Amino acid sequence: MTPSLRNIVCCALIAPSAAFVPASYESASTSTTALFHRKRSDRARMERMLEESMGDDWRLFRAKLVAQEQAEERLAAEKKQRPKNSAGSGDSKPEELDKQEKLGDLFGAAISSIFKGSSSPKDKENMMKGDNIGVPPEELLYQDPFVSAAELPIHLKPKCPTVTKHRWAHPIEHIEPGCILIANEKLGGVFHQTVVLVVDHHEKTGTTGVVINRPQEGNLMKVASENESNLDLSLKLAFTQSPVSYGGPVMPEEFSVLHGFGQVDGSKKLAPGVFIGGSDELMNEVRLHRFNQGEALFIKGHAAWVPGQLQREMAKGVWYTASCSSDFLLRYAGAPTTAEDDANDLWSDILKCMGGEFAQIARQHGGRGDQRMMP
Repeated sequence: MTPSLRNIVCCALIAPSAAFVPASYESASTSTTALFHRKRSDRARMERMLEESMGDDWRLFRAKLVAQEQAEERLAAEKKQRPKNSAGSGDSKPEELDKQEKLGDLFGAAISSIFKGSSSPKDKENMMKGDNIGVPPEELLYQDPFVSAAELPIHLKPKCPTVTKHRWAHPIEHIEPGCILIANEKLGGVFHQTVVLVVDHHEKTGTTGVVINRPQEGNLMKVASENESNLDLSLKLAFTQSPVSYGGPVMPEEFSVLHGFGQVDGSKKLAPGVFIGGSDELMNEVRLHRFNQGEALFIKGHAAWVPGQLQREMAKGVWYTASCSSDFLLRYAGAPTTAEDDANDLWSDILKCMGGEFAQIARQHGGRGDQRMMP
């Protein structure tokens, strides 16, 4: 373990900003009626449902672009290695022969589509209408009936991994609200193999975030009662069975709530379908049996960096910065999991999803899981 990485993270005590308000700081309005509260909550939930149904997540679009670029880079790397392999191995095919085979496959597909099942009068009729002629358009970047053998590799779409709404992650070079900081495998201390969700970032005020992969034993009532806490009793009673996560070493007596209900009063939207704060509004929804308290993750404490500190740590390789799906962010706030997910090791799961060298890091250093003894 590298001592410099073990000791590099030093979170400064920063007062909560307007964008990051612990649950105990929120106060219910006494001047509004319960009906007005309900209407606002209904609107927030409806907005979230509409956004989800319309697929309005620009991050998913970016993830697909990144996956396409990575596929093209792998294809280009393979092409560069082909001449070397063909020169050193008698079994490898020359590049020109490889192009001819691809072109032959295209013409073969076109010819087979013409003569396949030609004994049927209906098939002949469809063929003369132009159906099933040539290579399917979806396999080409754009249609060009006069493509040459030299141009063929440019026209063919590279094989691209499937990017689903539930499971995607890729590295980014900058910090943005809703992105995550993935701890370097050599980082020790309380941040060892943590995933930090960035809540607020500004060059003049610094950065705040919460650890989202350190679930604690017991529910909110147990954890808040056995530790120093400023959490209001009404919240403890309303969210008795809600899960709790260690959020960071700053202000450990304070709790914030991460959820996917909607942008209710007192909350901040971090990403499509991901919100933090708004515990009073959510408490009303729980009492009305319209919100499952198991889908509210209460986070104990948070992490904070003074201006410029996080950038220095990133420059030293302490953190991998990434963007990921909302289901990753809400892993411990009721998000669904599938057989493909490593449900108990979010750090490894996200790195594996990022692929390449990150997946290799997960395979070499993962396996400890998210449940840890925390201070």
